[in-house]
Amino acid sequence: MIITPIKTRRVEVNSGTIFDLLDESLTKLKDSTIVTVTSKVVGICEGRVVPVGQIEKSKLIKQEADYVLPPSASKFKYNFSIIRNTLVAAAGIDESNGNGNYVLWPRNPQQTANKIRAYLKKRFGLKKIGVLITDSSSFPLRYGTLVIPIGHSGFLAKNDYRGQPDLFGRKFHVSISSVAGGLAAASGVAMGEGTEQTPIAVIEDLPFVQFQDRNPTKEELDAFYISHFEDDLYFQFLGIAPWKKQK
Repeated sequence: MIITPIKTRRVEVNSGTIFDLLDESLTKLKDSTIVTVTSKVVGICEGRVVPVGQIEKSKLIKQEADYVLPPSASKFKYNFSIIRNTLVAAAGIDESNGNGNYVLWPRNPQQTANKIRAYLKKRFGLKKIGVLITDSSSFPLRYGTLVIPIGHSGFLAKNDYRGQPDLFGRKFHVSISSVAGGLAAASGVAMGEGTEQTPIAVIEDLPFVQFQDRNPTKEELDAFYISHFEDDLYFQFLGIAPWKKQK
């Protein structure tokens, strides 16, 4: 696997669409390649920004999230939330590199991934091209963040080993490898999360990825995300948290 971070101009509000940025930043692409784009630059390009001070961040989080944990549940007064079946802090709203703005998630990250894949496929005349929209999140009992996928298109997002024999003939019962998750995390390390100014990455040499000449189906998306707490391995923690469902 080869990951190449792509240096771009500084992305600001009203500085062009995400497709303008891709045109400027990508001059060539090979078949069997995955392009990673951060949710922040997509959100800025979509105008998904709110000036800091215009509204309380806690209210903005409630507007964006599906479920919210009250900050009183955390010693750090941190707003954890669930948005689009993804557990993230503050509904993905971020101030860093926002130039005085709160930057929100893209309106529909999955739809954005689908559109970018179609655009790149046509522009470069490709048959196998994948797209990842990513954001960073934290994990229990670990310092630091890892980058996660919030939208993907053009490849199978997971490898399901359940029912297959292991090296000694015992069948796997719960083993599912998150291909999209691993690629997002690896590209995030390469792109960085500070002032690197590399919000796009090109991932090549991917013999373990099953490319698809289409967008993921509803069934594939449903099988990638866990939409019900009781079906989650961590239900004993998620289930007792005082979540507040938002409108």
